[in-house]
Amino acid sequence: MVKPIPRATALRLPIYHRYLRFLQNSGKKRVSSTELSEAVKVDSATIRRDFSYFGALGKRGYGYDVDYLIDFFTRILNQDRLTSVGLVGVGNLGNALLNYNFRKNHNIRISAGFDINPEIVGTIHSGVPIYAMDELEQQIQDQQIEIMIVTVPQEYAQDVVGRLVTSGIKGILNFTPLRFQVPENVVVQNVDLTNELQTLIYFIDNNIHGNGELPEI
Repeated sequence: MVKPIPRATALRLPIYHRYLRFLQNSGKKRVSSTELSEAVKVDSATIRRDFSYFGALGKRGYGYDVDYLIDFFTRILNQDRLTSVGLVGVGNLGNALLNYNFRKNHNIRISAGFDINPEIVGTIHSGVPIYAMDELEQQIQDQQIEIMIVTVPQEYAQDVVGRLVTSGIKGILNFTPLRFQVPENVVVQNVDLTNELQTLIYFIDNNIHGNGELPEI
């Protein structure tokens, strides 16, 4: 089992993994931290520190073996197995997420959608069956879903999250503006598109430049 790592490091791992896939597809066999730094816009010292949490992944004077790093981070990120994800709220944003091809670069699939709209319940959107909300708990159990995306209107969000927690969901990707208190064994990742745009506008208006790198936590 990998020892705990800083949250900022964990957030960068998928970025490394994605670029390493690009290198592998282009036939590159090894890469230095400096080359990675130039590509992903993370300074090389931070990359070396991130990698050091997992032991000796590279060799001085040689760099990092691309195939080995991909195999390693694939296991760390559980990309060597298919992860089924559910989605609650098949509105405009929910539909956009259903149309997104998660499996193009990741072993992730949305296997079930849930909504209260009787016009779409029982239909299939982008290959994903849409179930009624009263089937939520049973489908989570039957399909062994551990992660759920929540895109419902905020007035329904608290109730939905409560049901997800009770049903044993371990991770929630929350697209609502609300923030939830959940048990320690549940992870909530908040995605606020309005907040991100407002932050971007602030940076532009105040002439603040950078690559959006997250601070160490």
